[in-house]
Amino acid sequence: MPTPGEHKTVQARILEYAEAIGWTFVSREEAEQRRGFDPELPPADRAKNRSLFFDDLLDAKLREFNPRYAEAEGALLGQFRHLHTDIYGNREFVEHLRNRGKFFDHEEKRERDLILIDYDYPARNVYEVTEEWAFHNGHYGTREDVVFLINGIPVLVIECKNANKDEAIALGVDQIRRYHRETPELFVSQQLFTATDAIGFSYGVSWNTVRRNIFNWKNEEVGKLEAKVKSFCAIPQVLAFLKDYIVFAEKDEELNKYLLRQHQTGAVEATVGRALDPRRTRGLIWHTQGSGKTFTMIKAAERLFRGAIVKSGV
Repeated sequence: MPTPGEHKTVQARILEYAEAIGWTFVSREEAEQRRGFDPELPPADRAKNRSLFFDDLLDAKLREFNPRYAEAEGALLGQFRHLHTDIYGNREFVEHLRNRGKFFDHEEKRERDLILIDYDYPARNVYEVTEEWAFHNGHYGTREDVVFLINGIPVLVIECKNANKDEAIALGVDQIRRYHRETPELFVSQQLFTATDAIGFSYGVSWNTVRRNIFNWKNEEVGKLEAKVKSFCAIPQVLAFLKDYIVFAEKDEELNKYLLRQHQTGAVEATVGRALDPRRTRGLIWHTQGSGKTFTMIKAAERLFRGAIVKSGV
């Protein structure tokens, strides 16, 4: 009897769990059609320089969220395609995902914030997941196992491995590293990655594949893929990662990208909740050495500052 492959043991299960928590499954065939693949071309040529977005959906949500946006169809996608295919282009794309991009309102003759994702009313967004996400930049071709998209924008990739392989997770992370080297275009918009063999579940951020910055996602149900997928890929969790918990910082004149870990995000949420509690006037924050105090405090302060601005109406 043949050994079950990665698709049956890991990939198909992830897609099933993702659907159960609100992501809409898009078949590979439909995804390729929406990205402009030409079915008349040989398979090896179909993915060459095709769109990395669901263009029609992205344009539709762009105009829905920004009624005064009047640029030609494809104008924003053209801007995205000209972003640097490196961490700097990725940082600029994060600013767009956080609705800090700008467009010119010709009627009122002023700039406005460009809304790509509705964080206040998440039900207005479109959440999709697909598999076998292929791309070829003319030199190298890659095919990502599972990709999650919000409003037509790929934001998360999962690399799947069979647990019967030695060092399966490490092999998955190595593939993510190869994708960065050979097809960096993928990681202008993609912000998060995970590698799993159905037992382990490692995660990190694009443009930082250093081993010490790749972590294991923890869940009370140890070793259970379903629990890990449903908690890490939960729509509120992914939105929180994108909106609040990805951090860029320069060290020795080099730009680095980080993702706050579970204990850090939990500390931020607890700090903000305590600070906003009208019944409380004091609080104690305790951290061990090396637990990431700096980013935790920066993010907590930022959340409180932005909350104060919104509350004051400034």
